Amino acid sequence: MASIEFTAFARTTEGRGASRRMRRLGKTPGIVYGGTGAPAPIELDHNALIHALRNEAFHSSILTMKLNGDATKVLLRDLQMHPFRHEVLHVDFQRVDENRKIHMKVPLHFVNADISPAVKVSGAIVSHVINELAIVCLPKDLPGFIEVDLSELDTGHSLHVSGVKLPPGVTAVLHGTLDPVVATAVVPKAIVETEEEVAAAAAAAEGAEAVPGEAAGAAPTAEGKPAEATAGKGGEKKEAAKDEKKK
Repeated sequence: MASIEFTAFARTTEGRGASRRMRRLGKTPGIVYGGTGAPAPIELDHNALIHALRNEAFHSSILTMKLNGDATKVLLRDLQMHPFRHEVLHVDFQRVDENRKIHMKVPLHFVNADISPAVKVSGAIVSHVINELAIVCLPKDLPGFIEVDLSELDTGHSLHVSGVKLPPGVTAVLHGTLDPVVATAVVPKAIVETEEEVAAAAAAAEGAEAVPGEAAGAAPTAEGKPAEATAGKGGEKKEAAKDEKKK
């Protein structure tokens, strides 16, 4: 990846009043420190800085700072933003020593979630629990981002930091025995409820088919005898009563 360059200018005035005047002129105060040199106050063009900050790589890559005709390798270390305006109040850069390992947070880029068993088979939603990872490496091995392959993620399972393939020379910074979750797959509640309703309806339909078709025959009376047989005996009694009256 090509190095990202930006221009800084030496700052000769310091203090809150000087910083306010600088911001009114469209400049952002900053400082560069680390390495073998002393901390040096700098200033940058605010609009150019805002434009650079829109690039994800500006936050996690080794940058080339041009200052007083010299090119220095630095890392963006801190930003102080205005509470409600889109304005950078102060910026910090750290010089890079090519022979010393650095600690950085790099963004995670998630790929292949759409072909994972969780999504293709179960219709699960993949949640990104963390979007950046703290790492340690030499400057030459610093990646702009780390790719996270989700192609084997299954429903109800999680991908941990230990399961992320790191580039050569890069080590994840973990605290003790912790192994943080990076991504997880969960089936939405609505889908689960729908599947349960379908299963219940299917079970009810099977139960209805298993019941004998009693309606096709005569309905049994309270005495357990067919209704037609009972009605027939009643008719015979009525005919006998009529014959008695005629006599």
